[in-house]
Amino acid sequence: MKIVLIIFGVVFALGIIGVVAATVIGLGIARRTHVRTSGDNVRVETPFGSVESSKNAEDAAKNLGVEIYPGARSVGSEAASVVVGSMKTVSASFESSDPADKVFEFYREKFPRANVTESSGGQHTIISTDKNALITINIQNRDGTTHIQITNVANKSASHDEPTN
Repeated sequence: MKIVLIIFGVVFALGIIGVVAATVIGLGIARRTHVRTSGDNVRVETPFGSVESSKNAEDAAKNLGVEIYPGARSVGSEAASVVVGSMKTVSASFESSDPADKVFEFYREKFPRANVTESSGGQHTIISTDKNALITINIQNRDGTTHIQITNVANKSASHDEPTN
């Protein structure tokens, strides 16, 4: 009985130490986590990385590293930029009144060595690994317009100031 009580006491003490350690670590993370809002932009900074979203796809388009289809309009609520560790993901959506096939040809010319170029039933996909980045372009007909979704996943140190050709 004495051994059981000692084991129970040790387990209980380890449990208390674990709860205290988890609380201290959690409070440390919470203190270093900041939420900043500026107009339509929201940025959450944590010790593990940051997440930024915007209601303006044109803001994210600046960081895409991909030329935007001429005449395409940004879809305001569909843009985001996420940095976690050394990886940065930027995504934005656009609409065009041009047919999906024409938009697909525009991007296919921009990415002649794309890893995947697929077209089926009004939906088109281009996946390219240019310049140390994974670029995905999805094009589809939606409600009488052509919807363009562009995502760029890259090492944060890679430069995306110039449009990818």
